[in-house]
Amino acid sequence: MRKYFFLLLSLVFISCDTKPKHAQVKQLFQDNVKQLIANTKLLHDAVVTQKSEAIIQTQFNTAHQSYKNIEALSEYYFPEVSKSINGPALAEFEENDNKIIDPQGFQVIEEMLYPKYDLTTQKELLQQIAILSGNLIRLEKIASTNELTDAHLFDALRLEMFRIITMGITGFDSPIAQQSIPEATASLQSIANYYQTYTQDTNDETALLIEKTIAYTQSHSNYITFDRATFIKKYANPICKALYQKQLELKIPLFDEIRGLKTTTVTLFDKEAFDPDGFSGFPDYETTPEKIALGKMLFNDPILSGDNTRSCASCHYENKAFTDGLETATTMDGKSTLTRNTPTLKNIAFQRNYFSDSRVSYLEDQAVAVITNDDEMHGDLDDAVLAITKNKKYSKAFSKAFPNKNINAFGIKNALASYIRSLSNYNSKFDRYMRNETPFTAQEKQGFNLFAGKAKCASCHFIPLTNGTVPPKFDKSESEVLGVPNTSGKLDSDLGKYNLTQAIIHRNSFKTPTLRNIVQTAPYMHNGVFKTLEEVVDFYNKGGGIGLGLAVPNQTLPSDELNLTETEKKALIAFMKTLNDI
Repeated sequence: MRKYFFLLLSLVFISCDTKPKHAQVKQLFQDNVKQLIANTKLLHDAVVTQKSEAIIQTQFNTAHQSYKNIEALSEYYFPEVSKSINGPALAEFEENDNKIIDPQGFQVIEEMLYPKYDLTTQKELLQQIAILSGNLIRLEKIASTNELTDAHLFDALRLEMFRIITMGITGFDSPIAQQSIPEATASLQSIANYYQTYTQDTNDETALLIEKTIAYTQSHSNYITFDRATFIKKYANPICKALYQKQLELKIPLFDEIRGLKTTTVTLFDKEAFDPDGFSGFPDYETTPEKIALGKMLFNDPILSGDNTRSCASCHYENKAFTDGLETATTMDGKSTLTRNTPTLKNIAFQRNYFSDSRVSYLEDQAVAVITNDDEMHGDLDDAVLAITKNKKYSKAFSKAFPNKNINAFGIKNALASYIRSLSNYNSKFDRYMRNETPFTAQEKQGFNLFAGKAKCASCHFIPLTNGTVPPKFDKSESEVLGVPNTSGKLDSDLGKYNLTQAIIHRNSFKTPTLRNIVQTAPYMHNGVFKTLEEVVDFYNKGGGIGLGLAVPNQTLPSDELNLTETEKKALIAFMKTLNDI
């Protein structure tokens, strides 16, 4: 009988070995989901039995790190459920239903446990854990019927590496507990476990590299002192390259589809990592050299304005990174000013909505809104079509840009948008540093580590874009409530996104802009209230509007002081200066 038992066991192992790789990964994922559910139950029990604060916090960290073991596939296949499990502890506005959705999941629970756990909140805490447990059971159920493929799996692993770089080590998922580095270790371990399925070589270089990286994060686990620059350059970027090469080696196809972050991107800091057309949304919007040339002509020509006196270039100067250097732009008649600061056009193609209040989703619509605004250009696209049709220079340029099509309003706005999309050049000193093409000074490196760590800049200005477009899929652009003052020191009266949605959470909310070329784009904030970067850093260091003593009940910026030293402030600014295009 013993003989048959070992024969049966051998057959089981043979069966597992011959099981498709992606099927083996699915089983591992499902096992990890079960472990996450079990660890969340232990958290629940610790709260119910009123264990010590330290024990409850430790169990929370264990459960949260268990989520990191499944994050790569959970976020990839089940993004909506994942948001309920591990989304930011901020309310969201559901535009279709016109209602505010309260946050839930690990980050909400974290705020109830850190920095101190108040026993009087036990009932509410247990309710949140119950909601989390329900979402985990939901995840377990839908994951059981989901089929994986090798191509999707490698895509998910590479995106998880990008997530670790942009969100994992920056404190986005652990803003109060500051467990970001141990959580990054858990994410890396899950990548190692999934990847191991695809190699039988004990000396596999990719597996050894991931193992080495895990050892580094384990031995450098302090959130404040963690050297993020070294981690990205020496460990994370090489893993991204290795996973890409392994996929090619295994002849697992890359996806042939247009994305904001290209499917062929090796590291986030590749010169061509991002595709402007991947943010445009429609095939007809495709950028071509001919459209760019036409758009540049239109951009610099007052022919689009109502009285032929103002062009786009009248308010967007190339030598100022396409801003105007004013607190707020002047109106068409030159007698008054607009309410908002003129934004840079450099690199704005890599966003999902436009204007400070996020009121349009495409650059084409932004162009139309400016041209037809009475105070900005007071133009009319139909009138512009008539004027341009009479111009031989434009007739020739349009025929090149839009073969076999008449001059029309779509062509005007698409050409302008194509030109603006071309104003994206990721070749700053920061990019070249991350590509090992140029060194940083010690101060610049310290500044980056502060930017992505203690100063918390990168938790809203996501690297590498340094705007509010959320990685690693880059399919949503965020806005924030900062509590920006006016020149009198009072809360600025501009209600921002609230004017569109009437949602209280959007009162004084503004889109998170890019920090690229920030040295050239002063003054700063939506109202141009701050003249220097030093003023901006001081504002954030004090905790935004609340830190200044203003009443901003819906402020999304953490109101705690950052406690940056003068040396750290200078280092932070030194890093931001490396974001200038070369």
